[in-house]
Amino acid sequence: MGKAQAIYTFAKAQFSAFAGGIIDYLVMLGCTELLHIHYTISIGIGGVIGAVFNFTVNRYWTFSNTNASKNPVGGQLIRFVFVVCGSIILKSSGTWLFTTYLHIDYKISRIIVDLIVSLGFNYVLQNYWVFKRKPPTDLPAV
Repeated sequence: MGKAQAIYTFAKAQFSAFAGGIIDYLVMLGCTELLHIHYTISIGIGGVIGAVFNFTVNRYWTFSNTNASKNPVGGQLIRFVFVVCGSIILKSSGTWLFTTYLHIDYKISRIIVDLIVSLGFNYVLQNYWVFKRKPPTDLPAV
């Protein structure tokens, strides 16, 4: 993948993460503010709903990685679930730490933690592990 393609893929991944993050964040707010569920649990609920959106967008648009024979959805989905679980744990515990020890409102703590987790954890693992493109196997021998 060339540098321009890598930048384009990164930009699409950030757009996808932002859209999924909005869904995730709104679900968290609804669960916490309307249903009175503790924000750490609400983060998990929002994370699962946002993950469904994010996986679909990333597989079919961001990484265009839908060739079933080379990249079966089952393997990608299993790897994605591991990343989402790690992400939810990081977001929930990070938000709790910022809120409890730095006395920052959970809504703001969550945004700060989301930025860190999105760029430093989610993108890296999705790009290089979950949706990793396998090299073509049908090239002629040299």
